[in-house]
Amino acid sequence: MKIYNTLLLLSLVLVNNTLFAQKEIPVQKMKASTLIPLYDPILIDSLDVNKKAFETKKLLQTPVDFEIVKESSNTISAGKDSVFIMEKASVDTKAPTRNKAIQLFSFNIDADRYCKAELHFKSTDMLEVYIDGKKEKSKDTREDSLSKAKELKLDLSLEPRRYEVIIKRLAESKDSSEYKLKAYLKPAEKDSMAMISLSLDGKRRMTFNDVIEGSRIASSNLSPSGEYFLINMWTTTPGGKSVYNHELRDYKTNQIIYRFPSGVNPQWLNDKNQLIYSRAGINDRDLVILDVPSFKESVIVKDMKFSSFNMSPDGQMLIMSQREEIPADKGDLKRILSPSDRSGAFRGRSSLYLYNVNDKSLQQITYGKTNTYLSDISPDSKKALLFTSEEIITQRPFRQSTLMELDLYTLELDTLFQSPSISRALYSPDMKDLLLFGDADAFNGIGLNIASGQTANTYDKQMFIYNLQSKKVDPITKDFDPSIVNAQWSVYDNLIYVRAEDKEYVNIYVYNPDNKKYTKLDLPEEIIASFQVADKQPLALFRGESHINAYRVYAYELKSKKTTLLADPFKEQLAELDLSPAQKWTFTATATDTEIDGRYYLPLNFDPKKKYPMIVYYYGGTNPTSRTFESSYPLPVYAALGYVVYTLEPSGTTGYGQEFSARHVNAWGNPTAAEIIEGTQLFCEAHPFVDKSKIGCIGASYGGFMTQYLQTQTDIFAAAVSHAGISSISSYWGEGYWGIGYSSVASANSYPWNNPDLYVKQSPLFNADKINTPLLLLHGTVDTNVPIGESIQMYNALKILGKPVEFIQVEGENHGIANYKRRIEWNKTIYAWFAKWLKEQPEWWESLYPER
Repeated sequence: MKIYNTLLLLSLVLVNNTLFAQKEIPVQKMKASTLIPLYDPILIDSLDVNKKAFETKKLLQTPVDFEIVKESSNTISAGKDSVFIMEKASVDTKAPTRNKAIQLFSFNIDADRYCKAELHFKSTDMLEVYIDGKKEKSKDTREDSLSKAKELKLDLSLEPRRYEVIIKRLAESKDSSEYKLKAYLKPAEKDSMAMISLSLDGKRRMTFNDVIEGSRIASSNLSPSGEYFLINMWTTTPGGKSVYNHELRDYKTNQIIYRFPSGVNPQWLNDKNQLIYSRAGINDRDLVILDVPSFKESVIVKDMKFSSFNMSPDGQMLIMSQREEIPADKGDLKRILSPSDRSGAFRGRSSLYLYNVNDKSLQQITYGKTNTYLSDISPDSKKALLFTSEEIITQRPFRQSTLMELDLYTLELDTLFQSPSISRALYSPDMKDLLLFGDADAFNGIGLNIASGQTANTYDKQMFIYNLQSKKVDPITKDFDPSIVNAQWSVYDNLIYVRAEDKEYVNIYVYNPDNKKYTKLDLPEEIIASFQVADKQPLALFRGESHINAYRVYAYELKSKKTTLLADPFKEQLAELDLSPAQKWTFTATATDTEIDGRYYLPLNFDPKKKYPMIVYYYGGTNPTSRTFESSYPLPVYAALGYVVYTLEPSGTTGYGQEFSARHVNAWGNPTAAEIIEGTQLFCEAHPFVDKSKIGCIGASYGGFMTQYLQTQTDIFAAAVSHAGISSISSYWGEGYWGIGYSSVASANSYPWNNPDLYVKQSPLFNADKINTPLLLLHGTVDTNVPIGESIQMYNALKILGKPVEFIQVEGENHGIANYKRRIEWNKTIYAWFAKWLKEQPEWWESLYPER
């Protein structure tokens, strides 16, 4: 009786055009455009080139912009028996042939799960039906009454997202005819409990398409004067076509004053409102300077071969890099010169050349087979910082870098120091110091801040100030917990603006070299992707996003601390989305007595009295799961699919200080797995709306390893997904292109011969018999980072053991899935797997991968 009353109550939701467990869902309301009058064509001939006579139905093919109905505020409602009474076309007395019209109607279909349904249309008029902009069916006959009308039926396979239905109707002006339309949706009998709603507008659930489609900001760049700025935009349309362009804007007006053609990547020249860029020449490349705002072009280099370039601040010299290759072996056999030689980049060698703009001379300034690259040019244009990089395979970290200072006028070279731990150097504005970027092991560990017995996580990046005269080094981030991404030593105010991974955020800190203090800037976004200070005025330009919005560009006034939004191309698309904001949740881990950060997202229309399945997501290497809107694993999309989503920042994560990140080294799941398990259990205890029997987990790369390793430690998960996961630490170490390099951090000084326990006991493959959780293995077929064999061997093991496992290969993809179509198919595979095991809805999986 209770079930009957519930169904009866649900059936009364007709008023809102939403029905549950219904056999038939009538369309009761539609948005309608105005009538768009049409002319009959002038018949110059009775037949066309195909020897066909003109028929009225051809008018239905008249192109019309669908935005007309999308933007319409006109709504029509069905009457008795859910039938719409339509307008007839009026006759223009001045133009009698103008007696027909096109009219558009629209409504939306939303499904909460994968299901099948039929969409029925019965109309007296000719019409075309479009789903998401694609024509699906058409009717080219006209009847006098609805009872005689031909019915259209569309078979739909609905995924949990919004579908936009547009009806294109050809209206006529016959006085004696009916103008009627009836439409309804009929779920398949087995899907009658699917929640399908019909609506006209309002918010919709976010899908993965929202992550990869629409307009985005790729980069932004402020002129040294602060008068102009560049924005690099890209737009991806449904289907995957992308268009890139650079916009030049005036800062005061924020108006676009110039657009660069595709393929041109302009850069500002120091101290001038000028841009420099390369473009195709007759045989090689030209270098062009564009003056702003006159927009006069000057070609300064013609038809020259180079791979990169940097111009000196005074505009008199260019340092250009040219790349050469170590000769390949003849024939089909290749001698491997080094473990790194398996990748295509190892044999490339970069040398530097100096080009004089005035006399147009080019001379080679570095010679040999050692890689050399430019790090910075001094503000007075007299000197440059060069790095050489050599491989030393017998000693971790398997490379050695040398920093040298070059006099650009005498070509005298001064070697400053050797260090495998420093990767970049910048001049201070007064040229007395250098700002160095590297890891805490540099300079005999002067910047280390770890516990006894720990090894530093060298992905946790640090900064140092190096005095050129005294050669003294100041480890300015030793007691600064955020991990350094990059920094700018400002010419304007002599402060260092630091972009740093700050727990799950990326923030901007200002370091004052005089008082040696850091100050965090209060900026409106959670992830700051770039921050640039003008040279000549107190102005900065930054680009950022948060977990509920895409990238935006802002101006920041250094003195007033005022922030101004300059560009937000995703604004309109974002306004359509019904997003679930993240909520913070932390716990104290028993094993490490450490507070572990985390956050969670709730499903749309959340009801705390209900029980929901949950998905747990964790880091894929050593970086935190940052609060990004755009990612390969967008947590708000999982929430939109009806899951509680929980993510956490376990031991080993960067951005929490050196001691915390060092827990990643020689750990391979210990204590990270214990923290993930404990956090998941405590979260469920604290949030009774989670169904503890329906918890899934997902991770990629190192996170894919973690997925596999977790299943050897616990049975709390009902489903698991491992993308590009490592199953055997030893085979990944030896086979992956980056295996040795990554292991130099994650397995520092540990090798299969001196620490077999680490390589065996911590490898999921050697514990495969402990796995009981249904496991989905996903892997690109040409993954060079984590070879596909890592998934193959785990799949083989679990199949032999008779455990529930599926293995999906993504053809032609590397470590990440890049192709538009494959990215969508790959994500649907993940959604379908979780629906099968966490919602007991196997239909989606079975439609994608039917039994054969």
